[in-house]
Amino acid sequence: MAGRWTVAVAVALLAGGLGGCKGGGAASSDGPSDAGPAFPHQTGVATAGQKVFRFETFGNEGFWTDAVRLPQGLLDAEITPKQALALGLSVDVQALDAPTVAAIAAELADAGTDGPLLNDPATTVKLLNANAVIGVVVKDSNGDGHLDVMNGDKVGIACAVCHSITDSSVLAVANGGGIGKRVDGPTPHNLQVGKIFAAAANSRALYPLLQLKLVANGNKTLGRAPLSAAITPDSTEAEVDAYLSNPAYYPVGMFDDAPDGNGAPMHIVPMFRTQRNAPYGTPGDIARLDNFNNLVYTALLDPTTLVTPNGRAFLKALGGAAAGGEIADGYVKVLTATGVQGRSGSVAGTGFPFVQASSTVAKAGSEDAPVGLRVDNQKLLDLNAYTDGLSAPAAPAGLDSAKMAAGKVLFQTHCTTCHNVDQSKPVPTFVVPLASGSAIFPGYTPTILAQRPVELPFRTAAFAPLQDDPNTIFDDKLVVVEASRRGDVRGLAMPVLLDLARKPAFLHDDSVPSLDSLVDPSRGAKSPHPFFLPSATERAEMVEFLRSLSAP
Repeated sequence: MAGRWTVAVAVALLAGGLGGCKGGGAASSDGPSDAGPAFPHQTGVATAGQKVFRFETFGNEGFWTDAVRLPQGLLDAEITPKQALALGLSVDVQALDAPTVAAIAAELADAGTDGPLLNDPATTVKLLNANAVIGVVVKDSNGDGHLDVMNGDKVGIACAVCHSITDSSVLAVANGGGIGKRVDGPTPHNLQVGKIFAAAANSRALYPLLQLKLVANGNKTLGRAPLSAAITPDSTEAEVDAYLSNPAYYPVGMFDDAPDGNGAPMHIVPMFRTQRNAPYGTPGDIARLDNFNNLVYTALLDPTTLVTPNGRAFLKALGGAAAGGEIADGYVKVLTATGVQGRSGSVAGTGFPFVQASSTVAKAGSEDAPVGLRVDNQKLLDLNAYTDGLSAPAAPAGLDSAKMAAGKVLFQTHCTTCHNVDQSKPVPTFVVPLASGSAIFPGYTPTILAQRPVELPFRTAAFAPLQDDPNTIFDDKLVVVEASRRGDVRGLAMPVLLDLARKPAFLHDDSVPSLDSLVDPSRGAKSPHPFFLPSATERAEMVEFLRSLSAP
């Protein structure tokens, strides 16, 4: 797939003209002259897709209840609604019966969040059973027609847990979640994924999604955590929980979305107007939205697929035979040690996965079915239709129109080699190359860790070598998973420039704390995304424009 547009992007990068505010005198424009290839996707029925987005688990409740034991951990710890909200979880008030809504409203008016209802673990159970905790889905596992986590019903995870918020019309918790009407699509920036995982009774079952110390990598580790905190198959539950609970290792608002052994949580992306946002994934490694969602359900929300033959093949294709095999073997050891059995009740490694999916004729490692499995395709297409139709939040009120107008001129002059001014247009689809000395990161100096063999039968393209710059976390996401697996360049997909006013940090690794800092030259010319405005006035104008961006 590397063609004319890829070469053009690489040339522009080397010339220092791609990706942001160049600070030079470029001619004004409204977007890139060559926005990259088209990545169309099929769609189904949006109303059906809403149910998929909010409540479909494809059977992963088996993993989250019987392997990770998340509901057991929450119940054992007697987590209250107030504590759940502090973790960034949100409550859909429209899922609650009228007496409960009235009782919560009365309590908030009388005692704020210090009243008995929001501090009673029994209320948490009631919220779960009502399927009011957004994205945490209770299924009628025992078939009695009632939802009750205290009576054998299981809890799974749906898309909404990471891609929905509420309007906080009942309660907004500072640096946490809210109670109100669902708003599907935006990122819940305060979601503490790591701490939620740590609350589970068997967080060790998340082994492939953690930062690992691997013998195949010379007993080294890669990620935000030091070697002393890296996870092995013999790590205790307390050690895994300590890793997950440390925001320096697993920051707020982030999810480690690759089973590669690297500790590389990425900021959760929004899921609105998704037809405009291809390719998918931080490194742009997935061309089609339904393929992206299939990967999430078949490898991330139930990673026990990775101990199957096709799952092992996928791991070996990504990280090499030695490291991939070690991750799979280590995971079997963890599942065995913690008494996790698959759906059939057989020994670890033979009764998995939990996810309800069909085997495909696609080779393991293919985009359609990376682990040789695909969940219900019609539901994936319905999900496409629903998230395609979701709107981004409106711009905040009270913005300065003069600053916005001046910021727009600055953006048109300095930023449109990569970004569109009109956010109703699709995001440019090219992948911005990340290589030694590239303009997107002039200080980047990676070293080759290993070559990935070309003879593996499930390869669909020539992978780039495994490479890493040990002096930065900026490339940690791209060490293993990147777009060369579909024939594109190793680099970063263009971001969505919507709902920026709510976003607490910037760049995919959250390494920049504000929009002003993003365009401030004090970050240094060798920094990632070094496209700056030296004038404080111009920076303020640019920030106002970026905060104003919205689209129908």
